[in-house]
Amino acid sequence: MRIALVVNPAARSGAHTHAAARAISRLRELGHTVTEISGGSAAESSALIRTAVRLGTDALVVAGGDGTVALALPHLIGTDIPLGIIPAGTGNDFAAHLGIPELDPVRAADVISAGRTTRMDVARVERAGGEDRFYATVLASGFDSRVNDRANRMRWPRGDMRYNIAILIEFLFLAPTPYAIEVDGRRIEGPFVMASVGNTRSYGGRIPICPDADAGDGLLDVTVVRPAGRLRLLRLLPTVYRGTHVQRPEVETYRGRRIRLDAPGITAYADGDPIGALPVTVAAVPGALRVFVPGE
Repeated sequence: MRIALVVNPAARSGAHTHAAARAISRLRELGHTVTEISGGSAAESSALIRTAVRLGTDALVVAGGDGTVALALPHLIGTDIPLGIIPAGTGNDFAAHLGIPELDPVRAADVISAGRTTRMDVARVERAGGEDRFYATVLASGFDSRVNDRANRMRWPRGDMRYNIAILIEFLFLAPTPYAIEVDGRRIEGPFVMASVGNTRSYGGRIPICPDADAGDGLLDVTVVRPAGRLRLLRLLPTVYRGTHVQRPEVETYRGRRIRLDAPGITAYADGDPIGALPVTVAAVPGALRVFVPGE
């Protein structure tokens, strides 16, 4: 195969480039032709990906996390070019959903070389006056987007623990927000503490916020949390990590093809990156992405 491999533009050294180098070496060892792509910014990398797809490549591989995957999505949707992932980011939730080995770029490269692919849904975010964005995992808004804000500002610790600490800090400032939500035209009134729209089940390093989400059913899962006493919400936190929070009375879940979220002063995050202030409309795009997956 001719492979274009994208390295996270925000990381010129460290885990991302180390993983990329090991994956490139393994893929070449297995007989594939690999061209490395790494721009100085997300915009540069996006332009290079666009060029690689236009000129022709048999596969596009990203070495990074969910944000790097999101860079590739708009250029692959509507094509038959498969996406491969070398997990090397902070969360790696999409790779985990696919069952791709983490912290082992050689095994992840072997998944790509084996050539087994499947079709997955993605989600399209529409904003008035803005360009559509695509994501693969979860859109966060409210409490969870504020957690992302804080986690992105933190320099320590690295990895999953950063999100855990950010959750605990933001909990101290927790307040309900007057949301207006529509699921396939059905209106759901707030206030809510948070609202998440999942194409897959987890975000933030395997936190199963939408535990029943299925990226092959053509639908999006919505998880909302209504205000409750601070003690009740504190008791809710451990259940989120187990995916059992959806059984609690303050948590509601919905499923639909088209979701609209509106709330004042809230920035939405998708695949761990900010995509702008609400309101947004999120639509399921069934079977839009071809991805490499491990064999049975």
